[in-house]
Amino acid sequence: MGKKAIILDLDNTIYPVSAIGDKLFKTLFTLIEEKGEYKGNLEEIKSRIMRQPFQVVANDFSFSEQLVAECLQLLSALTYEDKMEPYEGYETLRSFPCKKYLVTTGFTRLQYSKIKQLGIGNDYEVIFVVDPSQSELTKKDIFQKILAEHQYTPDEVLVVGDDPHSEIKAAKELGIETVLYNHNREQPELNDQKTIHSFKEITPYLN
Repeated sequence: MGKKAIILDLDNTIYPVSAIGDKLFKTLFTLIEEKGEYKGNLEEIKSRIMRQPFQVVANDFSFSEQLVAECLQLLSALTYEDKMEPYEGYETLRSFPCKKYLVTTGFTRLQYSKIKQLGIGNDYEVIFVVDPSQSELTKKDIFQKILAEHQYTPDEVLVVGDDPHSEIKAAKELGIETVLYNHNREQPELNDQKTIHSFKEITPYLN
């Protein structure tokens, strides 16, 4: 039986954050460097911010309360207005008849601006932005909501994302099949985890 629905992450799954990160986060990185109120390596902080929610990075690197507050104020107003492109192979995903849902963690204005610049808004039944600055909801909560509202069983849904500790972990806890999108092979690949490096490889997991 083919999958009835696919749930996708956005950052580093639909497009590479590295393609826009230096420009997008230039002001943020300058603020962090100038304040200096953190523990750890600045370059590692920059790299992690391109892959994980800001709140997780700020906690892991012991940002001061003042630095967190200033960064949150900056990020909550941030948008990206330049043209963006999905990963090569994204058009393969568009061709599948199953329902598609986008579930992304980040700042609401910023995430929607990226969706607009990618031109992918119409590809999804519903778009969910999990914004830790506005709500305590998690991706797992949203996955449960999608299952319940559309009466999907876990085996009828596929979750695709780049983070084993976020959307992949949440889906597995709900019994949903997962595919790790590991375009640049930045994540370690495990024998028990289905993995793709391009959406051109996703067909067997949807059928």
